[in-house]
Amino acid sequence: MFLTDSHAHLDFYTETPTDRDEVLRRAYAAGVHTILAIGIGDGPATMHQALEIANATNGPDLPKIYATAGIHPQEATSATKEALAKLTALAADPRCIAIGEIGLDYYHFDNPDIATQQLAFTAQMYIAAQTRKPIIIHCRTSELATPQAKEKYGTADAWEDLLALIEQHWTHPGHGIAHGGIMHCFSGTVEQAQRSIDAGFHLSFAGNLTYPKAQSIRDAAAAASADRILVETDAPFLAPIPLRGQRNEPALVTHTAAALATLRGISPEELATLTTNNFKNLFPTTR
Repeated sequence: MFLTDSHAHLDFYTETPTDRDEVLRRAYAAGVHTILAIGIGDGPATMHQALEIANATNGPDLPKIYATAGIHPQEATSATKEALAKLTALAADPRCIAIGEIGLDYYHFDNPDIATQQLAFTAQMYIAAQTRKPIIIHCRTSELATPQAKEKYGTADAWEDLLALIEQHWTHPGHGIAHGGIMHCFSGTVEQAQRSIDAGFHLSFAGNLTYPKAQSIRDAAAAASADRILVETDAPFLAPIPLRGQRNEPALVTHTAAALATLRGISPEELATLTTNNFKNLFPTTR
């Protein structure tokens, strides 16, 4: 049984000189043989780190690592001409298989204003189109945000804004763009899941799928088309039950995969094969 972790921040594992190697060996031993390392860093200045890890990782007991590059919506003010040029250059590397994570985040008060976030998101969609790379989407609404954030973002709905921008700049028939992508850490409703699938996206489910209050996510995971589901850790964040609150790592995607298999009434082995094949279909160069 081989699993694919479709979203992990491997550049965060720096507690000791051997921390990342140990994490990767545990992942391989757990059956996680492919990992997509997310290249946002702490902002554009370090978004190349995931690609460096992907190109440097090679060994019989280590997963195959692929990378992305992108500017997170929290860093949208840093999406300068120079930063976007750097992103374009990184995307030219064959091991960089997607642009992301990019999108909208109306959750934190200190995030950039809506117009700045949307401009950075749109610019990166066009880079993805030019380089023929899928996009990895981050979307977080203000529903559970602090009162200050709710006041800042008002009645704006990140999901509605996101899907509208995708329709306008990514999937619009007149643009001839159909490279798809992933709704990372999908946390929306059944309806939002279907709208995302209709727009050409895969849905990736993380450890929060296992949390007691996440019934709407489980409903979406159970209803989604079989050929559009993936699993991820978002490591080192969002460790699944029974390890919630601990540092997450790719090996623990097995817990999320088991929960998703149960929801869909299939075996963990079938789920592993299904999600790995879905990943390979979205990213043919990983076959």
